[in-house]
Amino acid sequence: MKKNQRLREQIKKYKRTLPFIVAKELVMIVLCTLPYALTVNQLLVPHAIVGGGVTGICEIIYFSTNAYVPIWLSSALLNIFLLVLAVFTVGWRNTLRTVWGTMWLTIWLKVVPIAPVPLLSDSFMAVVIGGVFTGCFLGICFLNNGSTGGTDIIAMIVNKYHHLPMGRVLMVADLIVISSAFFLPTIQASGMQGAIERILFGMTYTFMCSMAIDWVMNRMRQSVQFMIFTKKPDEIAEAIITQAHRGCTFLEAQGGYNKQPMKVVTTIARSYESATIFRLVRAIDPNAFVSQSQVRGVFGLGFDPMANGK
Repeated sequence: MKKNQRLREQIKKYKRTLPFIVAKELVMIVLCTLPYALTVNQLLVPHAIVGGGVTGICEIIYFSTNAYVPIWLSSALLNIFLLVLAVFTVGWRNTLRTVWGTMWLTIWLKVVPIAPVPLLSDSFMAVVIGGVFTGCFLGICFLNNGSTGGTDIIAMIVNKYHHLPMGRVLMVADLIVISSAFFLPTIQASGMQGAIERILFGMTYTFMCSMAIDWVMNRMRQSVQFMIFTKKPDEIAEAIITQAHRGCTFLEAQGGYNKQPMKVVTTIARSYESATIFRLVRAIDPNAFVSQSQVRGVFGLGFDPMANGK
């Protein structure tokens, strides 16, 4: 009884910290969507370069209407449609953070002015630096459970029903958007060679952005295995199961020095969940010894479908 009461108190203590964690993540999402808007309005649009995703579609609308329809307005309308579609397909719980990120991206697109002269005069340097700049901050945004909506929603919906990799869906969608910009009068005005260069610049931007996101989110795309040596294995296992929603296994072990039997708690989780598990362990047993290692190819319930392991 005392053990269960102590565990409940420790879980309550952990839950009291959750509002602060959520608040920090929401603030990070707000800050990390600003560089995206800066890149679009200060680098891509002045160079007449169309990126991928819904923002790229908004650029196409902007150029085809001679700037009559602002990018922020078309972005808001398209994302509202996609968000409504997502609510009816993947559920409202999975779209709340997306609504927050989309809202602030729209606000930044409106607040940040479109530069009459690009910050970088060289188009190639603009797409390389802009792609890395945007990708790094989007990676941080995703690590804080954020999303900017757009084609991410489309990829999420397709992934639910057809189990296609989200990266592949995003790549195909971006290529379609960027290639369709070839027929814009603004692009065609630079001649055939200039139009082809603009399309290649857009693809380069998308590639650099994706590479930067992967670099920042490398630990999120992998899974981790924990080996937890503690004097409170039952409490820690219960907390991981109920709070982190991950299964645990007890390994029977013996101390090499004191020869005392002990239980070792082992669990596998997504990399972005490691912070939650560390917080739980620290709240219950600050003196626990924790080993974390990267693992690849985790298949089964809660991870990738077994078919992906072929």
